[in-house]
Amino acid sequence: MARETPEAPVSAPAAAADPYAQLVEAAKTGDRYAVDDLLAALRPIIVRYCRSRIGRALSTFSSADDVAQEVCLAVLMALPSYRSSGASFLGFVYGIATHKIMDFHRKHSRDKSLPVSDVPDTGVDTLNPEQHLLRSEMGQQLGDLLNTLSETQREVLTLRLVVGLSVAETAETISVSPGAVRVCQHRALTKLRNRLQARVGSDSSRTLTLD
Repeated sequence: MARETPEAPVSAPAAAADPYAQLVEAAKTGDRYAVDDLLAALRPIIVRYCRSRIGRALSTFSSADDVAQEVCLAVLMALPSYRSSGASFLGFVYGIATHKIMDFHRKHSRDKSLPVSDVPDTGVDTLNPEQHLLRSEMGQQLGDLLNTLSETQREVLTLRLVVGLSVAETAETISVSPGAVRVCQHRALTKLRNRLQARVGSDSSRTLTLD
């Protein structure tokens, strides 16, 4: 009696690993509910990402939120022509967001007199000169420390710690394995910690307080 050849295991489609795949496919057909659900899932992530890359430009988050709105509209416009290549849809969205953010920075660098639509929520300044100096120095030091990281390390920290993506979502976004994200994040934080300790040690003779 001839032996039966076991069937090869059926592999799941590449898109199945993407949590947005079904929503994206439904939205592409014009399903209004799918479009609304997709935007509801993506918008908070896009807003956090734009705010982390733009910051409090013009004293408020209004500029970053405007860019986030542009990203959402661009994603909707691109949906009909979107074809999954096995990569995460979130990575596709971040690609659009990155271009929009770069456009914002280019425009903002050319025009330093952009109007502010909202009243800055700065409140009453009660800091004394020493506290202002400390805050300024801390901000400068943090920027200097982050600039010592590679672009990938900065991106991983932004997505993980600022945007709030999980390891798996971050991995899909930048097209690496979850293990690589963990290693990158660990190395980036270790590098920042070591450089901060070295900087504090070299400047231990000076102490500023917020009292």
